[in-house]
Amino acid sequence: MSNLLLLIPIALFLGLLGLGAFLWALKSGQFDDMDGAANRILFDDDENVAPKNNPGPK
Repeated sequence: MSNLLLLIPIALFLGLLGLGAFLWALKSGQFDDMDGAANRILFDDDENVAPKNNPGPK
């Protein structure tokens, strides 16, 4: 029984800490662009890159 008196406040504190971290991330704009990163992988930006002048091994 004495373990519960210690574990319940710790669990409540960790839950509130997680909720606070989630609200902070929400307020700071972490979840504003949910589709940007998912769509960015579909576009290839390497087409216009000039090849390096690599003479190769000698």
